[in-house]
Amino acid sequence: MEKMTREEKTEYLLSEIKKKMEENGGIIKTNQITALGVDYRRILAWVEDGTLERVKNGYYSFGYKNRSEEDLILGLFSDGVLCLDSALYCYHYIEQKPYAWHLAVDKNTSKSRFKMEYPVVIPYYTEPEVLKLGVTEIPFAGGTMPIYTKERMICDCLKYEEKLERDVFKRALLSYIADGSKDIATLLKIARERKVLQKVQNMIGVWL
Repeated sequence: MEKMTREEKTEYLLSEIKKKMEENGGIIKTNQITALGVDYRRILAWVEDGTLERVKNGYYSFGYKNRSEEDLILGLFSDGVLCLDSALYCYHYIEQKPYAWHLAVDKNTSKSRFKMEYPVVIPYYTEPEVLKLGVTEIPFAGGTMPIYTKERMICDCLKYEEKLERDVFKRALLSYIADGSKDIATLLKIARERKVLQKVQNMIGVWL
């Protein structure tokens, strides 16, 4: 095999980086780049000349500001779970897209991961056992993203009522009551575990 020129090697490395990015929702980590044989000085040089964009510390992309927020959320936070306002929006319970993405994450997740201007993310640090309760997946930005079931979502809305705008809270309950796919048995089971059974009975039960 002929030895590649410097330009050819750069082109090859960038194409490999692009492949890795596409596998990860348009995002690549520093250690994934260095695993391809690229040293950190070259990464910095590419950032300086605009070849590569730094999304946040340790994460890079090509043209990330032209990517949808959904692409970036999937690429950066696929270990999180869409919850509260974001889950309500994804289930079409509310019409207006929240200004920030609401994600439940493991309580041990580094807070520095969420220090970014775009997209805006509000993390909810959660005990591992609670994090896994009532998780499902939805098609999201060309892949799949964890999201709480409607029943878990509604229980969380009741538990964290003060975190929601009054209109959003009201719309969430009315939308669930009108939802033909709701599962009341599961709702009551999760309500017991989330300690909101009384609220479910008082605020939803009267309409069922």
